[in-house]
Amino acid sequence: MTAALQPNMEAPTPDLSGVEFATSADGLPVARIDDLVLAMVTAPSGFAFLASAVFVRRPLAELTRADFIGHDGRVAGEAEFRARVAETAGHKRDLAKLNRVQTRMSASTPWGGSQMAVIYADGVVAHSTASHGGFHLSPARNARIHPLLRKDGPWYEEDCEWAIVALSFPELFTGYERSMAEKTIRNTWPDAWEAINGSKLVEGESWAKDRQGFDRRHAADYIVTSAIFSGQHPGMTEVVAVVGGNRKSDHDESRFLVPSDEYAGRGRFGFVIDPARHAEYHGPSSFIGWRGRGNGS
Repeated sequence: MTAALQPNMEAPTPDLSGVEFATSADGLPVARIDDLVLAMVTAPSGFAFLASAVFVRRPLAELTRADFIGHDGRVAGEAEFRARVAETAGHKRDLAKLNRVQTRMSASTPWGGSQMAVIYADGVVAHSTASHGGFHLSPARNARIHPLLRKDGPWYEEDCEWAIVALSFPELFTGYERSMAEKTIRNTWPDAWEAINGSKLVEGESWAKDRQGFDRRHAADYIVTSAIFSGQHPGMTEVVAVVGGNRKSDHDESRFLVPSDEYAGRGRFGFVIDPARHAEYHGPSSFIGWRGRGNGS
């Protein structure tokens, strides 16, 4: 029986048991979870992100920015930092309850020879190779995958397809992993998610579905494919755009001038040219590739 792919509708109260919070010597919000220390670091540009350190035994109040490495994603502020800490603590607690076994085994995978394997359960094994990795399922396990998500073969790669395994065998994964898997399914296979759940995803719930809608709405519009600050027109950005954003040859491309402030606010799927406000441009170009092309020199 396959698991339902329903998102959590209400966030539970964060469990912060076992977490120590403090402020570092240089004013960073920091937290310790066992041997892991997290910090909210503010970049010179002003945005904050999560950084981490392991096996740092000194008191939290003595730590500084130099103790932390990595970049584990942006956080909006201290409230989101604490939520991420709680999420990480819950993940570590859940992991401790699972019976995963790390081992080495001789196995050929689609990505090369296995260098390390983690046995999640009988018939569910994750393999790592020098370049990639993924899950191998036994025939019996693979038969339990929903037909809309099931692969013909036993291998499920680690970038996106791992989510199919996690949502099909939720008892083998942590709550955090299940949450990420559900999000991955929505973002990667929205049509399957909707068919399995019998409900429609609304805008903002699926990157892939939102992208499909954007492409449909703007199939006949010019979509910017490259941009550069104009050296000839201060405050403007020179852009190259293609109808539907799908370039087939150089002849499909057209140039436009767009106010730089407006272009800076472009959407996540690209900038759409408005012919009523963005006139096609035929003057000297700041693009090296356009210099010498007709009147783009």
